Amino acid sequence: MLSRFTVAAVLLAFVWPVLSAPSSIAKREIQGLMDALSASSCEFQRNGAWHGREEARKHLQRKYDYLLKRDLVDTAEQFIERAASKSSMSGRAYQVRCPGQSAQPAATWFSLKLDALRGSGGPGR
Repeated sequence: MLSRFTVAAVLLAFVWPVLSAPSSIAKREIQGLMDALSASSCEFQRNGAWHGREEARKHLQRKYDYLLKRDLVDTAEQFIERAASKSSMSGRAYQVRCPGQSAQPAATWFSLKLDALRGSGGPGR
């Protein structure tokens, strides 16, 4: 007869991947954040160099895919924190610079966009 521990371990092995995957809402929010970057007129700075929005999106998509494969991102907030805020290599914070505005931390920019997606923020830039 199987012990309760063995049954729990087997169940957890099947349920864990489902629990750690981003929800459909989180996936839509992360996609919305990437779309907001692509639709913006902003530039994205990483490791001291400014990049266009499409190059930035490709870079963030690669980081997001990496995190997904390792079950390291479940929410839009985790995406912002783990992929869109700073360089994984250098630790330097990313910046976003939009026309007519000062550069700001990418974490701030993406958080404001997330608020707007959720209906609690102002219009997009």
